[in-house]
Amino acid sequence: QEFVTVLVRDPRTQKEDSWHSYIDYEIFIHTNSMCFTRKTSCVRRRFREFVWLRQRLQSNAVLIQLPELPSKNPFFNMNNPHHVDHRRQGLQEFLEKILQDALLLSDSRLHLFLQTQLSPEDMEACVSGQTRYSVADAIHEFASLNRRFPIEDEERKKGKNDADSNSESSSSRLRLSDDSISCGCKASPASEES
Repeated sequence: QEFVTVLVRDPRTQKEDSWHSYIDYEIFIHTNSMCFTRKTSCVRRRFREFVWLRQRLQSNAVLIQLPELPSKNPFFNMNNPHHVDHRRQGLQEFLEKILQDALLLSDSRLHLFLQTQLSPEDMEACVSGQTRYSVADAIHEFASLNRRFPIEDEERKKGKNDADSNSESSSSRLRLSDDSISCGCKASPASEES
């Protein structure tokens, strides 16, 4: 029987500049569904990217009533653990409901949102064929870059000066940097695809 497990967890405060900060959340997916290119993935997304996703899904599936996101509370305080956890729970419930609908699962934007770290603009460009890479290419490239455990990333950075240039990944065509993909996911070797 097919399953899709989604967890929204590990909220982190990120500094945008000296005046602005935001919180992003780790989205962990584990599935055996044929709809997914990768069976395990982990990305980080912020609230406004969820808002973008819901708008795009709604515009492509006008007859479906999409679940609501947690309301944008004008008194939201990112230093208040209750506010942050309430939003995290709402985002998880939103994704759980979205992932139960076969029509929504056919939308490439959803897969790029869940399985790459592409920006909304880059996801739109990819889906509309304006990039040199396909949706599947983007997901595979992100997965290959993101397979290392965080400690391996640190070891690789320390040894980078000693490594030859051929060992570097061909990530430049997707503009995915190591910083944009390190979400600290820990997957057991058994859960990785072979």
